[in-house]
Amino acid sequence: MTDTIQINGDRLWSSLMEMAKIGATDKGGVCRLALTDVDKAARDLFVKWCEQAGCTVTIDRMGNIFGRREGKRADLPPVMTGSHIDSQPTGGKFDGIYGVLSGLEVIRTLNDAGIETDAPIEVSAWTNEEGSRFAPAMVSSGVFSGVFDLEYGLSRADLDGKTMGEELERIGYAGDAPVGKPVRAFFEVHIEQGPILENESKTIGVVTDAQGQRWYEVTFTGQEAHAGPTPMATRRDALLGAARVIEAVNRIGLDHAPLACATVGLVEVHPNSRNTIPGRVFFAVDLRHPNDETLSKMDAALRVAVADVAQALNLETELNEIWYSPPVPFDADCVAAVRRAAEANGMAHRDIVSGAGHDACYISRVAPTSMVFIPCEGGISHNEIENATPEHVAAGCQVLLQAMLERAQAT
Repeated sequence: MTDTIQINGDRLWSSLMEMAKIGATDKGGVCRLALTDVDKAARDLFVKWCEQAGCTVTIDRMGNIFGRREGKRADLPPVMTGSHIDSQPTGGKFDGIYGVLSGLEVIRTLNDAGIETDAPIEVSAWTNEEGSRFAPAMVSSGVFSGVFDLEYGLSRADLDGKTMGEELERIGYAGDAPVGKPVRAFFEVHIEQGPILENESKTIGVVTDAQGQRWYEVTFTGQEAHAGPTPMATRRDALLGAARVIEAVNRIGLDHAPLACATVGLVEVHPNSRNTIPGRVFFAVDLRHPNDETLSKMDAALRVAVADVAQALNLETELNEIWYSPPVPFDADCVAAVRRAAEANGMAHRDIVSGAGHDACYISRVAPTSMVFIPCEGGISHNEIENATPEHVAAGCQVLLQAMLERAQAT
């Protein structure tokens, strides 16, 4: 059965392109920040499609959406798949939503074939995976898996002080279902967001592990002063301090090559006036590595760099680690199911480590989990020009279907 049933690739592609109209940008991407009105519109469409596919839809208190297709055995936990609907400010039309709509396509395909699985099948859409509007990333799947408590999740605020709880209420997605439940197995299909599969002409990445991540918020406080009369030697320039640490962050990544990544992607300068020496600078640091010991060394190097710069420039400093996600080894049986599905379809594949964080990383703490990667053009993601081919999109969904069917059997 699993070798003959085929997903409808044209239908999946059509759904992706229809969803991409919501929050569409001029360069071909999307802007669907979590819990905005645009995010609500995309959620509404997803819920409508789930209901049209005969799913029972539930929403938990973190706004996570679950579309459930019942199985023969109500006593079995569901085999679940899914990803996220929200995007980066200049995001692409595949990141996250491809995994959500692939799960919906699995359900539609099972409906077309009249197949009743032993375990229920569920597709999920997790709130605020990106962490772009509300930090940290993956906060709602983190609450689901017990990494964060509900109060913490709902209290996460954006830069304007609006909390996730308030915004969930505002857009009508503050559900009443408890956050968390048993899951028999979880699979997430996603674009790779890197160049490896494309460079090696592989169709499927069998994801065995995910990198660890540490996120920090750093503030340097110096002294605002006039840019003209203030001598260079007496300045307490907070932006100069930030610039030196940004260079140090880049060096930390290079010092732990080839697997390390180190990034500063957010900087706020105060008062942000062209003829005033900056008195305060806030910036974010993102460190990643698949080995926890190495990640700890990168953490130590960052702390030394911040302290040394603060002392050298006579700056006050505050450094807070706001999120730590350790390296994740995925479940061996789920990984094997993905590998078997790729082989059964004759798809070129390779084992791969995820360089990005995904909801699957947190779900792996409460359920056997793995991921399926497909290539993306040039390895580019978090960018409006992000792209994938219809053939690769269909291939990843086909592997997802067969891996889920294998785990949905009662024995």
